[in-house]
Amino acid sequence: MRISQLYTYPIKSIRGTPLSSATVTRTGFLYDRRFMLLKVLDDGTLENMHIPVFPEMSLFYTDIIYPSEDGTEPGHIVVTYRPAVGASIDENGKPSRILRLPLSPDTRGLDELTIVMHRSPTKGYNMGPQYNGWFSEWFGFPVVLAYLGPHSRGVLGSFAPTKSAAHTEAIKKGKPGNRKGNSKGEGVLTVGTVSGIAGVTLLFNLLVGLGATGESTRLGMSSAAVAVALLVVVLGGMAVYARVNSRREEEEHITFADTAPYLLVSATSVDNVSERLEGNLKMDVTKFRPNIVVAGANEAFEEDFWAEVVVGSDEERKTRLLLTANCIRCQSLNVDYATGAMAQGKTGNVLKKLMKDRRVDKGAKYSPVFGRYVFLDGDSEGQKVQVGDEVVVARRVEERMVYDWPGLTN
Repeated sequence: MRISQLYTYPIKSIRGTPLSSATVTRTGFLYDRRFMLLKVLDDGTLENMHIPVFPEMSLFYTDIIYPSEDGTEPGHIVVTYRPAVGASIDENGKPSRILRLPLSPDTRGLDELTIVMHRSPTKGYNMGPQYNGWFSEWFGFPVVLAYLGPHSRGVLGSFAPTKSAAHTEAIKKGKPGNRKGNSKGEGVLTVGTVSGIAGVTLLFNLLVGLGATGESTRLGMSSAAVAVALLVVVLGGMAVYARVNSRREEEEHITFADTAPYLLVSATSVDNVSERLEGNLKMDVTKFRPNIVVAGANEAFEEDFWAEVVVGSDEERKTRLLLTANCIRCQSLNVDYATGAMAQGKTGNVLKKLMKDRRVDKGAKYSPVFGRYVFLDGDSEGQKVQVGDEVVVARRVEERMVYDWPGLTN
């Protein structure tokens, strides 16, 4: 199997940006979902904007101009508004269809916002009239563009690897997932582990060698020296233990992504959906809003049982992805991206077709499942993945995960 497509979504719920390669971080691809849109209601409160409720968000496209290597150009997002197919728009007085938005805005002087997404709160910044006005003109109602800045959201339920049933046993056994592994996906002994063993061994020898009178040891050490040595060993052992286990105790964080840093889908499963559509129609993979598309799986939906995949064949550039939960689907699959409205006819009932046999998650029994939520193994931070990279399933589970995010189950 190989990566066939990569996507990032600079602004949540509007069209994503296809990539040939991407840098992975614990909170997602660089620049993924760092911005989001909110509708200003009549009473002045703000409503989070998501594409199944505001299908016209599909008429906005994004591209990323990355910062220059010498740092002279900071980089920006190019947002392009493309009117619905067949729409007649009077553009008199309208702004340009193209907006340039800084990748990393200066937040000094910007009003701070409190934003809650799926019960997970965070802070953001109101980007102000220059950007809010542009979006408002094209949407036809007041809109606020929010920037996440240095903030993040907590991961709830059992989505994080340290709480997912697919990984908790592996963590206990010291297998890959939250510890280093070799090329075969097997757990290996780390330097920290060896140091810990050495410390315990030294402590044991000191205790055995302690004289009955407490005046000296078989190593020729005084009692005071033994006490100091014991203290050094104990404190050193505690430091080693903390370092080795730090990845287990770290909390996962996300941006404006719904519930996890990444979403992975299988091209074989997308083909299965296309086969359900009459008239040789092809399912648009971007409607699933994936970050990573994997091609070459033998069977549709076999990814339901993947727990861990390794990307890349180069030993120095392998990336471990931890799959922790199923992605439950909504009306966003029925949006017509060409018209910015809910699709009519055959392409408007994709969700219903998946309802027939893809309601396979006990935690969300009324919603069909398509794709898997993914977290990054800590040792893969900063690695690069690219289209064409080999993908190998390193570990599977026998039973599907159960969706467990407070407030989103049904």
